[in-house]
Amino acid sequence: MTILHNRNHLILLAVPILTALVISSAGCGSEKAHSAAQVTPPSVVVASVTQKTVPIYSEYVGQTRADNTVELRARVEGVLQKVYFREGAPVKKGQLLFTIDKRPFQAALQSAKALTAKAVSDLAQAQQRTDVLQAQAELADAQAALTRADQDVARLAPLAKEKAVTEQDLDAAVATQKSARATVDARHANLTNLEASVKYTIERAKAEVSAANARVVQAELDLSYCDIYSPLNGMICFLQVDEGNLVGRSEATLLATVSASDPLLVNFSVSEIEYLKLTDPKTAGQRAGELRFDLLLSDESTHPHQGTFRVLDRIVDPTTGTMKVEASFPNPGSYLRPGQFARVRVAVAEKENAILVPQRAVQELQGAKTVMVVDQENKVLIRTIKLGDKVDKDVVVLEGLNPGERVIVEGMQKVRPGGQVNPQVASVTATNSGG
Repeated sequence: MTILHNRNHLILLAVPILTALVISSAGCGSEKAHSAAQVTPPSVVVASVTQKTVPIYSEYVGQTRADNTVELRARVEGVLQKVYFREGAPVKKGQLLFTIDKRPFQAALQSAKALTAKAVSDLAQAQQRTDVLQAQAELADAQAALTRADQDVARLAPLAKEKAVTEQDLDAAVATQKSARATVDARHANLTNLEASVKYTIERAKAEVSAANARVVQAELDLSYCDIYSPLNGMICFLQVDEGNLVGRSEATLLATVSASDPLLVNFSVSEIEYLKLTDPKTAGQRAGELRFDLLLSDESTHPHQGTFRVLDRIVDPTTGTMKVEASFPNPGSYLRPGQFARVRVAVAEKENAILVPQRAVQELQGAKTVMVVDQENKVLIRTIKLGDKVDKDVVVLEGLNPGERVIVEGMQKVRPGGQVNPQVASVTATNSGG
């Protein structure tokens, strides 16, 4: 009886425990079912497929260069005395940049001026013609004596025929006449020689004056080279020679370089086919002058100022099949620097009624281009598409999409084909920025 009583007691205790376990198990199952019923579809960002007329761009890799670059060199030999600029800073045209020790050149200028003064004095002395004037006076005296002798002979000759004077008197007059004539000839020859000598002396003195003036000009020029000014507005590079160094010995020492980079030039190459797109055969290439270029920088930003065509090379390089092109871009403040690499973009055509999809919606799956389309029931479909040209942050769809369809641009990793999603419309700013 005791054993039976204990069994009944155990059975009575086990029944409530089993009941509690069954109730607890049933409660857990209902909670799991309830939780499963409350699972929400993932949220994704979608954008609509649009259709419009868009420009078709071509892009080229280019390199920037300065519009004008000048190397500042020492044109005279001397010690670099003073530097007046800060490296890498903007400079103005006519701004003083360097000074070379001027004292040797100032002394050379004074010496040249002194030699000029002496040459001018020698010229003035030569031009006085003192010897010539004296010779002219002596010739005049000789000519006067000859005239008197001629008169005496003319007067005595008829008297001697009439025996009014003796033959000795006539012979004396004739001798005096011959002597006077010889003196005139001698004085005339002397005057001629002196005039030639004085003329040579004057010409030589004039040459000395010219040479002295040239030395003064050269000395002034050398002195002016001691101050080196900026030849243009631009940016100056690193200093190549420090103060106190000797420059200009046997060569024009490079001191610094100044570049004018506003406007900034960009050089790039185009293929023969692209060249034909950029030109118009009816106007012999004049269409290139109407093009507007965008400059895409290495950080994917766009230079705020559009560029214009500047130079088109005259030939196509036969080794590469390309032609060099140069475009000019405004560059206020020289923000962009020469030597940068960038992409140049230009609209070469227009495509009417183009179907556009954001580039960030496109995925590559086993070599095929695909997008995730959200249908009217918010279910995801995988669609294979065929792409055309890029247009800003969009790409032209040739096949596979229709205008108005929705494609996923964010959250693609959270969904599967056939799954339900909660679509959120992408903002215009986010779509344009590509974020």
